[in-house]
Amino acid sequence: MRPGAPPGAGLTADPAGTAGLEPDPAGWTGLDQRGVPVAGVLTTVAVAVLGASAVVAVAAREPELAGPVALWTLAIALLLVGLAVATAYARWRCSRYRVTADRVELRTGVIVRRARSMAIERVRTVDVTAGPVLRAFGLVTLRVGTGQQRGRGEATLRLRPVERMEADRLRTVLLDRMRSAGGPPAGPADGRIAELDPRWLRYGPLTAATPLFGVAVLTLLLALVDRPLGGPLRDLPPAARIGLALIAILLGGAVVAFLVYAETWSGFRLDREPGSTLRVRRGVLTTRSISLEERRLTGVELVEPLGVRLAGGARVDAVATGLLVGSGSESTEHRTLLPTAPRRLAERVAALILGESRSPTAAALRPHPPAARGRRLRRAALAVLPPVLALLVAGVATGATWLLVVAGVLLVVGAPAGAAIALDTYRGLGHAVVGGYLVVRAGSLRRSTVALHLEGVIGWTVRQTVLQRRTGLVTLGATTAAGRGAFHAHDVDGREALRLAGEATPSLLGPFLASGPVPARAPGDQPRVAVPGGQQDEPGAEEGRDPGQAVEREQVEQHELADRRHHQDRARRP
Repeated sequence: MRPGAPPGAGLTADPAGTAGLEPDPAGWTGLDQRGVPVAGVLTTVAVAVLGASAVVAVAAREPELAGPVALWTLAIALLLVGLAVATAYARWRCSRYRVTADRVELRTGVIVRRARSMAIERVRTVDVTAGPVLRAFGLVTLRVGTGQQRGRGEATLRLRPVERMEADRLRTVLLDRMRSAGGPPAGPADGRIAELDPRWLRYGPLTAATPLFGVAVLTLLLALVDRPLGGPLRDLPPAARIGLALIAILLGGAVVAFLVYAETWSGFRLDREPGSTLRVRRGVLTTRSISLEERRLTGVELVEPLGVRLAGGARVDAVATGLLVGSGSESTEHRTLLPTAPRRLAERVAALILGESRSPTAAALRPHPPAARGRRLRRAALAVLPPVLALLVAGVATGATWLLVVAGVLLVVGAPAGAAIALDTYRGLGHAVVGGYLVVRAGSLRRSTVALHLEGVIGWTVRQTVLQRRTGLVTLGATTAAGRGAFHAHDVDGREALRLAGEATPSLLGPFLASGPVPARAPGDQPRVAVPGGQQDEPGAEEGRDPGQAVEREQVEQHELADRRHHQDRARRP
């Protein structure tokens, strides 16, 4: 650092990457100038693929127009490449960034100048990614984010491109200052937690996206072989064509899903770095490096899609503050700590991440009442019967035999499948308080087991629909600042919901219970819950009792108590 320079002046990029720029005494530095040829290469590849496809398509239909179309395509391609290079050069000349003692600042804009600043204490993620072209030039993209769920563009500073060594240095500096701002956390020893085993690749095709990949492959095949094989395919019986289509969907989807898994997770490593920071590195064509401070980790989520679960696999996701949530690839890549792997290994990795001897997700959970099973069976019936009835009515009214056949097939196939999924969903329901964690499990097609640290629970929500009210069930939600914001135990008995919430957070729920905070209980003891009138349920009293009657009795006791208080108030009046 130069003598007398302001804070952050020494955190500048490699001088080789800022050739042509004069030194800034305030510590500002520019992005790497090799971003200009990178933009040229990317644009050239894109226009070459599109231009070649257009020329080939025109030549196949109108061969005499192939020459003029090729010339016009070349001219347009050169123009687009020139515009891309000029834009990248202007962006490079007008972009500056610096890291001071307490802030990260970025100035961008060619026509409209824009200055953005982010406090170090608000930084939640520091990620490094690099595609094939950037890697060829020794460059990466550095993203510094606050983890806000809204306004993601405003909550992220992207430095693209910077030299790889400079990005690693900036990442280390930012993580060190983040830890300094929040206090040094104490955590387990540093070291490697997990790395990719080639045998995990077998889980790649066992995803819900495999059929979608297969449909895309089948569409492409039909477009390519329409002329040479269109006649023979049309001569086949309908059943044979349907069988070939299904085979193409399964095989094509499996191959594509396998390749996607291999490209995404090859080179995977999960390390615990000094300062209690978890770092995930992965990718072949596009490499990614994602860091997560353990003091922001509130729990873990064990994810088991149906196909993966049948094969004995699971995935480990982080439940932490400051991570994007949702179903997009950006949120998934930020929260996944272990890709789909054998379930036993996933539980061991979850235990190591949480610093426990045994993962809370492996504990035995309390089942939900039979009324929850009935609700799921009724939902399955409502999903199957209306379409069957509609097809039957349409078939009888129009005399179309094929509609009746489709209705029969849907009933024979859909009813057992729906019932099986409903029963599997019910068996998947469970909840418990294990050690210092609240564990909640739900789902069938995508089963999720969440272990949430009790210190991360900041509130409870109880929701009861009209149909739930008839059976005495409620949906209990544990509110937290991490992950999706709330994790729910669906269709729990009303009294069991109180027990669970009181056992998890006695000090939080105690003021709202009739008898005060729920006392701690010894392992194996049945908990008691206070009810109006000062009575308490004895252990095992709930067994064999109708939930609807219990809720009705509680409501009657509440009304009687309110009437007694009303008469007492009237008696005290002059």
